[in-house]
Amino acid sequence: MNDKAYKILSIKSNISNREAKNLLDAGLVYSNGKKIRASDIISNKIPLKILEIEDIEVLFKDSNILALNKPNIVDSSILEQKFSDYSLLHRLDKPTSGVILLAKKNSNFYNKAVDEFKNKAVYKEYLALVSGIVAEEITIDKPISTFKNHYAKSKIDFKNGKSAITKITPLKLYGKKTLLKVVITTGRTHQIRIHLSSINHPILGDSVYGGISYKRLMLHSYKINIFNYKFCASRGNFWKYLLD
Repeated sequence: MNDKAYKILSIKSNISNREAKNLLDAGLVYSNGKKIRASDIISNKIPLKILEIEDIEVLFKDSNILALNKPNIVDSSILEQKFSDYSLLHRLDKPTSGVILLAKKNSNFYNKAVDEFKNKAVYKEYLALVSGIVAEEITIDKPISTFKNHYAKSKIDFKNGKSAITKITPLKLYGKKTLLKVVITTGRTHQIRIHLSSINHPILGDSVYGGISYKRLMLHSYKINIFNYKFCASRGNFWKYLLD
């Protein structure tokens, strides 16, 4: 039987279609040394090998919470497969790297932490490298609507959008590019990406929202504070590509 790779992988590995797609999109599935894509048509008889994700840095772990430094090639949902005792408290776009939090499954702490995110009580700071020169601090207050088909995409929507606030502060100039500190109080889908694009400073590598071609999406979840916990992801290839 021949079918799309994600369907074959789902059956062979006893996982959902979505989980299978995430593994394939992350480039973690091979057959006879060849990388398999989600849309490939393959036979159910060919061997499939799922590579282990070995290089995810654990920033902190205790009986309540797990803080990871997510690589920019890994979908957030894959982390729950690797750390099966924990559930995601929030998500990062697949091409975004940096701090991401999980909490112990079915725990009181998990429920309290989810409420902190819902109540906008979590401090979230990102770093972004954008096109153009940003000379001063700016607060972007523009509502966002998100449309989901095969992939999610957001737009500024003053009529029907949900409230979204992004505060940016210039940190350093790299020629005609600016490294920004970005703090968000809301967490809409692609919020930082669409907000920065809306002021004509798209993130490098963000082809969806008008960014110039680059080696990766130059957006990094740098710091998150929740309750008395404070986490910082100060390592990763974001800095390598920033210096390049």
